[in-house]
Amino acid sequence: MSLFEHSLRELQEKLHKKEITVTDLVEESYKRIHEVDDEVQAFITLNEEQAKAKAAELDENPDADAKLFGLPIGVKDNIMTKGLRTTAGSQFLKNFEDPLYDATVVGKLNDAKSITIGKLNMDEFAMGSSNENSSYASARNPWNTDYVPGGSSGGSAAAVAAGEVPYSLGSDTGGSIRQPAAYCGVVGLKPTYGRVSRFGLIAFASSLDQIGPITNTVEDNAFLLETIAGHDKMDSTSADVEVPKYTDALTNDVKGLKIAVPKEYLSEGVNPEVKEAVQAALKKYEELGATWEEVSLPHSKYALSTYYLLSSSEASANLARFDGVRYGKRADDVESMLEMFKRSRAEGFGEEVKRRIMLGTFALSSGYYDAYYKKAQQVRTLIKNDFEKVFEDYDVIVGPTTPTPAFKVGDKTDDPMTMYANDILTIPVNLAGVPGISIPCGFSDKGLPIGLQIIGKHFDESTVYRAAHAYEQATDFHTQRPSLGGANA
Repeated sequence: MSLFEHSLRELQEKLHKKEITVTDLVEESYKRIHEVDDEVQAFITLNEEQAKAKAAELDENPDADAKLFGLPIGVKDNIMTKGLRTTAGSQFLKNFEDPLYDATVVGKLNDAKSITIGKLNMDEFAMGSSNENSSYASARNPWNTDYVPGGSSGGSAAAVAAGEVPYSLGSDTGGSIRQPAAYCGVVGLKPTYGRVSRFGLIAFASSLDQIGPITNTVEDNAFLLETIAGHDKMDSTSADVEVPKYTDALTNDVKGLKIAVPKEYLSEGVNPEVKEAVQAALKKYEELGATWEEVSLPHSKYALSTYYLLSSSEASANLARFDGVRYGKRADDVESMLEMFKRSRAEGFGEEVKRRIMLGTFALSSGYYDAYYKKAQQVRTLIKNDFEKVFEDYDVIVGPTTPTPAFKVGDKTDDPMTMYANDILTIPVNLAGVPGISIPCGFSDKGLPIGLQIIGKHFDESTVYRAAHAYEQATDFHTQRPSLGGANA
């Protein structure tokens, strides 16, 4: 039995009782990585020498008060790590070997005595839904390596599912934590916008991006969020809101919980197996004492087009700093500054990044701003209002995380619009800024995981966790593990 099949709390108990050492955990992580990562491709950069040295140091100086003492973690490669290469999955930053500072979340992990194992694979600059847009390697789904792990946090979800690390950090702009969590059969939370600091996160779309935890269980997820959440003076969008002890919400009691099920989330386009798994989950909630009713989120049909206009516009502005002058890729043998700008960006960025920069630049251009960007912001408000209206009468919203299980590698790379549609059920959550979690709720006939999405009110992650944990404990989907390359074990 792998040590990482234990919960984070159980691992800490074993550490404090000296049944295992921090070095044991770190060596287990690297042993597993060396066994399976040639297939999974979850990591871009490993931190082996520094991690083993830190493990030895922690074994010499145990700290029972440190929240994440000795626990190995993987960090998505768009989150800054001082002294450890950070590429954002892009050739533009392939030589960014020594960032000058840690992201706030990484600083909190270090303060809690966690150990960073390495940087996790992702779609370039977080732009993608399959991890096939990584400029290094296409990460694979541990349940069947012919299939994608989802994106853009595909490496973060795949590493946890494959048992390479017990938990990881991802970022979510339009579903980039929840969608890969669903595809890989793990637990992934997008917190309320502002709940977790974005300082040190390489920005894709600043009004949508949010860092969040990916874990094997809901309890582990809540445990990690307690550490990384909180106000940060370095981030002007960080909310000065008290962080509750989320693990206290895990009572297994959902009697009287009022669940809303949007009819738009179970409509045409949702795979029958996914729909059946969600309906079975709703029945399980009824058995646990919760009630559910069908509702409508009428403006959700506009979410996809709204999201891609807004996110691409913000990406166009955020990625303007990558110009070949200050850091990153710089074209050789150029004859003018203008040629250097053009060639550095042309050579450094991949096709999907270029596509979104072009779309965003067009939407922000003179004569089109009002027709596209401003209109999209107005529709975003309508989508947010839809959620607020439903939450006047209900505690959580429940539906599928994705319309289908994972698809095969290469199936959708030539069809960007179909690829974009994979995020149709997760995008509204980011536009509204509310929290959402994906938990396993079944398997397809091909043995691929299916995810259940639970959405809550602003800053009410506690209720989201309560609902997720009660369902998790009443089922056994979270206990199943992949046998790499085939069906579940």
